[in-house]
Amino acid sequence: MKPRRTTANPKRKIAAQPDSKAQARLDELAGRVGYGGNPEHKRHPGDFGLTPPSQPRPDKALCDDAGIFTRLEATRLLQAGVRKGLISLQKRNGWPQNIWAVNEQGIPFEAQLENAEQGQYHGYPMPEADPLRHTVLERWQSS
Repeated sequence: MKPRRTTANPKRKIAAQPDSKAQARLDELAGRVGYGGNPEHKRHPGDFGLTPPSQPRPDKALCDDAGIFTRLEATRLLQAGVRKGLISLQKRNGWPQNIWAVNEQGIPFEAQLENAEQGQYHGYPMPEADPLRHTVLERWQSS
């Protein structure tokens, strides 16, 4: 069994800032993405419908600590990231592998594609040590 990665994936790349033509495609994509969730990033299950309900791991960033408690909040944040063009260059089955967003408290999040057939993601607060964190914050503020 391959050991779990303990650092951020250095291959992640954010797509270029969208132009006006790309914005219509991003708006359409934002309406199609969904949020599934991951019990490893939850202390309290809220309305996420996770199985098991929550199973926080000590080495995982928790959404609870960053103020995300409902599926609606997580979905809105995911959609906002798409609309701002904070999506990865890497795609799987037409879906961006990653989507980034920043909540109202200024905490950056990263979402990973978990279902490439349905466009469902799970997300988590980005660790302070993640080198991409600063880029996400800058792009969020400039868009």
